[in-house]
Amino acid sequence: MRHDWEFHVVDTVNWLRPLLGGALIGLSAAALWGLNGRIAGISGMVGQLLGPDGGWRAAFLAGLVAGGALMLSFLPDAFSTTAVRPLTVTAIAGFAVGVGTQLGHGCTSGHGVCGLGRFSVRSAAATLVFLGGGIITASLYRWIAGAAS
Repeated sequence: MRHDWEFHVVDTVNWLRPLLGGALIGLSAAALWGLNGRIAGISGMVGQLLGPDGGWRAAFLAGLVAGGALMLSFLPDAFSTTAVRPLTVTAIAGFAVGVGTQLGHGCTSGHGVCGLGRFSVRSAAATLVFLGGGIITASLYRWIAGAAS
């Protein structure tokens, strides 16, 4: 039998991890801006990785991968072991995201994290479009997938 305090501990863990993750994302974006004068826009970093300024981009991206690997080693249960969507759907979605970041001149990290943090009106508009498009796309996918089954 569970006690009330056990539910409280579980609830704390459920909101504490995302809060800590968000704080770390914000701190890394602020550190990159403060120490290097650069925006932590991941799509822009990847797109310019092979350019003349690629060293710091490679280091930042390697830190993202290393952080994920570290998290996997300490909290493997935080990662799904099965694919949520078929590989073709994931590949099409990834391609669409890549096209969207080019059309929107930035991604969710550049606009949503850094741009909003700098009170950019353009980034606020882009983030609303990202979120709205994501909500509409996910809703349509669920509707179509539900109708097909």
